[in-house]
Amino acid sequence: MDGKNWLKVVIFLCLIAVSTGREFKVKAKNKHHAAIYNHTLATILVEYASAVYVSDLTELFAWTCSRCNGLTKGFQILELIVDVQRCLQAYVGVAQDLNAIVIAFRGTQESSLQNWIEDLYWKQLDISYPGMEDAMVHHGFYSAYHNTSLRPGVLTAVKSAKEFYGDIPIMVTGHSMGGAMAAFCGLDLTVHLGCQNVSVMTFGQPRIGNAAFVSYYRERVPNTIRVTNRHDIVPHLPPYYQYFPHKTYRHFPREVWLYDLGFGSLVYTVEKVCDNSGEDPSCSRSVKGNSVKDHVRYFGVKLSCDVSAGCRIVMGNGLASYHTTDNDGNIIFSRNISSVLRMNVESSEEGKSL
Repeated sequence: MDGKNWLKVVIFLCLIAVSTGREFKVKAKNKHHAAIYNHTLATILVEYASAVYVSDLTELFAWTCSRCNGLTKGFQILELIVDVQRCLQAYVGVAQDLNAIVIAFRGTQESSLQNWIEDLYWKQLDISYPGMEDAMVHHGFYSAYHNTSLRPGVLTAVKSAKEFYGDIPIMVTGHSMGGAMAAFCGLDLTVHLGCQNVSVMTFGQPRIGNAAFVSYYRERVPNTIRVTNRHDIVPHLPPYYQYFPHKTYRHFPREVWLYDLGFGSLVYTVEKVCDNSGEDPSCSRSVKGNSVKDHVRYFGVKLSCDVSAGCRIVMGNGLASYHTTDNDGNIIFSRNISSVLRMNVESSEEGKSL
């Protein structure tokens, strides 16, 4: 083997050495909690964030869709909420392998993604967050969770699940705008429902509030991870103006940035756990956010609807006994929780490792 090839091998081995430590525990301000990044858990939750984009509600509710397999096999949806008026979708269910309640929110539809991105460039802080002086948040993201059929549906399902399964962990996830709603949901569950074991992991999430809101959020939901991918455009929005920190949007910690390291055929994906500022200049802010392609695929998983589906929903006759419709035409599918096989609430060794 010549010197050039030896050099490539050495570099490749170094990349592997740098990137294999994929479980990180970092101290949070609240001494009783810690933000944890785990690669395996991230690859599981990204599949849940992908499945919520499915428009065939029969397959989604039965968990038989093509995305409802792999690392999420055996998941049981307890409640599926479809806000038809605003093209929003979320579900609540129980994952036996994770020994947890999982909540997932759908992001912006691919057909309207470009217009949504353009709007975020110009959006300013426009609503006060209730109960927190000086905290300002994005009106659209706040309203998508708090002022639609999603919030009451999610809270009802969580209360029922906790009554049946006990105080098991709650994991909230979502992609894009779904990530923004997931963050508001995690905060809501902690502050208003009194849930203690809430974690949030989002993918390609935009900024949702100012510095005061970030301080309020990180104190109450410290176990939060934002995964960002390469040059994904959305985590750069709305724009962050470092010279006006109190008047601009900013991210809360902890970010994990996925980026490629190497050259030629020796390229390796690094998962970098960023600092505790939420705006680490050495992570996604170190590159231009100019890629929609990097926004719609994380860990190789598609995070968007089928292009032809848009906001169209498909529902078979078999769901008639499970669904109710409100006066605005929004649909909620609920499964009687007593009909779901009760899982073992004592953590298995696998559950502990996650």
